[in-house]
Amino acid sequence: MLSLIIVVLATVAAGFIVWANDKRHAKYGAGLPAGVAVGVAALSWIILMAAGFGYLPGLTWLPWVLPIVLGAAASVGAVLVLSRTRARNDTHRLTAILRR
Repeated sequence: MLSLIIVVLATVAAGFIVWANDKRHAKYGAGLPAGVAVGVAALSWIILMAAGFGYLPGLTWLPWVLPIVLGAAASVGAVLVLSRTRARNDTHRLTAILRR
C-alpha cells in the first residue's frame, strides 16, 4: 500500500508540474492534469499488483516506476489535446460573438 501512496503523490506532483509549464493553463483547471495522472497511475498500479509484479524478485520496481511514468505521460497527453482544443474553441466562440 505504501507503493500506491508514493505513486499517487509522485503523479500528483507531475500533474501540477505539467499544468504549470503549459502556457495555456488558464483554459482548464489545475486539477485536471493531476487527476488524469492519478487515475492512470492508480489503475496501472492496480493492474500490475493484480498481475503479481509486486512480488516477483527482480520486478518489484515495476509497480513503483511504471505507473508514475504512465501517469505523467497521460497528463502531458491530456494537456496537449485539451489546451489546443479549448483554445481553438474559445477563439471561434469569441470571433462569433464579436461578429454579431
